[in-house]
Amino acid sequence: MDALAGLLDGPRARGAFLLRMVMEPPWAVRVADRAPICLMSVTRGTAWIVPSEGAEPVRLDPGDIAVVRGPHPYTVADAPGTEPHALVGPGGHCTTLHGRPLSQEMLLGVRTWGNAAHGATAVLVGTYLMDGEISRRLLDALPPLLRLPADRRTGPLLDLLDAEIAQDEPGQHVVLDRLLDLLLIAVLRGWFSRPGAEAPAWYRAMSDPVVGVALRLLQNDPAHPWTVASLAARAGVSRAGLARRFTELVGEPPMAYLTGWRLALAADLLRESDATVEAVARRVGYSAPFAFSTAFKRVRGVSPQEYRATGDGGEPPARTGLPERQRNLPTG
Repeated sequence: MDALAGLLDGPRARGAFLLRMVMEPPWAVRVADRAPICLMSVTRGTAWIVPSEGAEPVRLDPGDIAVVRGPHPYTVADAPGTEPHALVGPGGHCTTLHGRPLSQEMLLGVRTWGNAAHGATAVLVGTYLMDGEISRRLLDALPPLLRLPADRRTGPLLDLLDAEIAQDEPGQHVVLDRLLDLLLIAVLRGWFSRPGAEAPAWYRAMSDPVVGVALRLLQNDPAHPWTVASLAARAGVSRAGLARRFTELVGEPPMAYLTGWRLALAADLLRESDATVEAVARRVGYSAPFAFSTAFKRVRGVSPQEYRATGDGGEPPARTGLPERQRNLPTG
């Protein structure tokens, strides 16, 4: 597993909020859904993303992709100064700014929504409704709003997503979820490969001939009883040499990184699977559930059982209970 593989092999998009927004100017939509991450790409016309915290608006032309990290609200519009006429809240619920439902009157077809069926602007929107501990280690290195210009690597994926988003075949939500995952991976590759890109230290360390080997060993087999000595032997260097170089490049010692990786995996397994706490503990390298629970609570502040019940130690996670067809369109 490399630095990006965790986004696919760890928590994936499940029932993501996907639609095609078709608009005729003037238009503006305020997004306050608190989603962890949203991808947007213009397929026709232009659109602007206006952050809420004083940052400069970002213009999207056809083929450009924007990634917006939650939970702060933002506005998508035909121009930076256009006043919002619609509000998208948690769960994709869409209303006027005064609370009147808009979903049905702006419904244009399967996963297609807007104010004009043949509007001048069309935007593909893909929103992750949940994030994960593994992916967060990478996504936290992103700015709140980024724009990746049209690229040969993302173009084919956008074309495929555009073709599939309005289909209503059996299992269509799974197809769309996987396409969204692949698109996010392509965007992150493009973003971190830019000249001067500030990728996370451990991401950059993947290219090191020594530390990269150790990182892949830890990520591929976290349940193995690794020691610095065994890692050094596999990497072909001395124990002291690996410990020093690993800490310099990654920012923490090998065993500290392994503990963080194990607990991130465990947090995702607790939320995304029905495995028992004991099974989760074994899967991430703890032979005793008590030792795992102690380590987990020390880092998370709650026990594994409490984390599973609430998702993060706070209130229990919301369940929309909506069927797939409804989840993928704004609802009033």
